[in-house]
Amino acid sequence: MPQAVHGPFADPAVEARFQETARTLRLPFVRIYGVLFMLVALAYTIANPLFVSPEDTATLAVYFGAMLILAGAYIGATFWDGYVTRPGIDFAALLGIVFLLGHINLILFDELIDMQEEMHAVGVMNRLSVSAFAAVALASRPRLFLLWLALDVIVFLSTVLAVQSHGAGLWYALLSYMSGAMIMIAINFAIDRSSRGAFALAEALELERKRNEELVYNMLPVAAVERIRDGRLVADAYADTSVIFIDMAGFTKLAQRVSPGHLVELLNTFFNHADRCAAEHGVEKVKTIGDAYLAIAGANVTTRNSADTAIAFARSVLEVVGELQQLAGVEVGLRVGIHSGPVVGGVIGATRMAYDYWGETVNMAARLEGTAPVNGIAISESTWLRAKDRAEFGPPHVEMLKGVGETAVYHAAPAKPAPNALPDISWVA
Repeated sequence: MPQAVHGPFADPAVEARFQETARTLRLPFVRIYGVLFMLVALAYTIANPLFVSPEDTATLAVYFGAMLILAGAYIGATFWDGYVTRPGIDFAALLGIVFLLGHINLILFDELIDMQEEMHAVGVMNRLSVSAFAAVALASRPRLFLLWLALDVIVFLSTVLAVQSHGAGLWYALLSYMSGAMIMIAINFAIDRSSRGAFALAEALELERKRNEELVYNMLPVAAVERIRDGRLVADAYADTSVIFIDMAGFTKLAQRVSPGHLVELLNTFFNHADRCAAEHGVEKVKTIGDAYLAIAGANVTTRNSADTAIAFARSVLEVVGELQQLAGVEVGLRVGIHSGPVVGGVIGATRMAYDYWGETVNMAARLEGTAPVNGIAISESTWLRAKDRAEFGPPHVEMLKGVGETAVYHAAPAKPAPNALPDISWVA
């Protein structure tokens, strides 16, 4: 999160983002001021013949014409994509304007002296109007504004001293200009500070929004999140999926033999490894239930053949058995059940929402897991039919599954042999 609102942000990337954002937000102001400035210049051009000699009117017309061209080019530059990253455009354009304004004031001063009018008020007001604009246009660059103001002071002094090097008029001109300049510095600082504070808050809110969004997307599919935001029901049907149910063998007895912290560490190692395998193989993690891990292939995460993907995922998960055994200090094993078929998916409830799956395919995978040997994979006939041409399996075994009856079950070997200390599964093809 951005820290200070005094001076530049510590992170150059954040500072660059702030500069671009701040200048983009000020674009309408810059353009409106530029148009108003051109209108004022036109008003001067129209009024000059009424009060100024013809010779000076012609000279002023040249200077005001140059000022109009410069102001127009300045406004045009704001429509260029690279403008927001180049504050030098404001600096150069405004410096050119005050330079032309200095020459204009010299002519007007001579005319006002001849008319015995107060001259310093006109010069001060003209310059402070430009300074006010510079204070806003360069608000995110206080040092650049101070440099511009210093150069403006030099131009102003050269203008005043050229026609009045002493007396009350000079001092009042200087006091009026300097008091106005101090106000412009305060305005520039206040805008810069408030802009940085607002930007820092916006950055923090955006970071928090991204974290929350990432957390939500870890729990729910992207399509489901969009429908929930729109207030729509989240319910989907998938015709061809493969559900994977993985359970830790002998977990109840294991929980009685190790400390709670050790047990949580063991489960965390198992689940984290399974998460990595799921990401690697394009399998969607559904949830964990106690010591069991439920995943699905071919639903929200598409795959060419859900059965092949599910078996490859299961074999990768079984590779963690050796690490689990070393961590536990006792024999640890996993059982895997896979069944392929249709499922229904969706989100139910308004609190602690999660995208879940239901149907006979899910129940069947859980039943099959109980028939698998330790560190083995039990698959249904429907999964076997989808994968038999690309893998070898042991002969079918008829198992009595609760709520299902006699069912043909096939076994697939893990990718790597299980540790010798664990039950032998050499019979697996």
